[in-house]
Amino acid sequence: MYQHVRLYITRGFVGLLIVLLLISGSKWETESPMVSAVLFLAGCVLVGVASLGRLWCSLYVAGYKTKHLVTVGPYSVCRNPLYFFSMVGGLGVGLVTETFTIPAMILVAFALYYPFVIRFEENKLKTLYGEEFKTYFQTVPRFWPKWSLLSEPNEYVVTPKTFRKHIFSALWFIWMIGILELIEMFRELNLLSTSFSIY
Repeated sequence: MYQHVRLYITRGFVGLLIVLLLISGSKWETESPMVSAVLFLAGCVLVGVASLGRLWCSLYVAGYKTKHLVTVGPYSVCRNPLYFFSMVGGLGVGLVTETFTIPAMILVAFALYYPFVIRFEENKLKTLYGEEFKTYFQTVPRFWPKWSLLSEPNEYVVTPKTFRKHIFSALWFIWMIGILELIEMFRELNLLSTSFSIY
């Protein structure tokens, strides 16, 4: 039930963003091409960081999520690295729209929604892992990485089939850039009109 609700909320928000992107354009494109280019480049960099970060997380958690508490690799610097890199990716995708409005909306939505998700999952982990999670909870930050805590094993067994499934979810930010560029191309070919522009 919980996963279904999360899925519906996420899909609903993404759907609203796509509708907004289909009917709006960036004012920076015409008023300041330099700002537009910087926003796009910054967005691409953040999307790259987010995709690599999510792949890094998936490497450690794929196949182990329900078997034991993962506390190494990205999970040694913060307790929710997947959500952290998702926020970075969301911000990146927002900046690729060459606006400040879209990334601001994404950050606000993230700030309102994910604290509830994180608290729910923490309560679940407390029940599953007891004292082990309590120690982890007290030593590793919840969301913002503390890189000085990084701890990685010399060897780590990966489940290839599970990791392969995780790869696709790790790369959807890159696919979003492709979708945004397609929308831009349709606009340039006059196949899509802009109802209004935003900063």
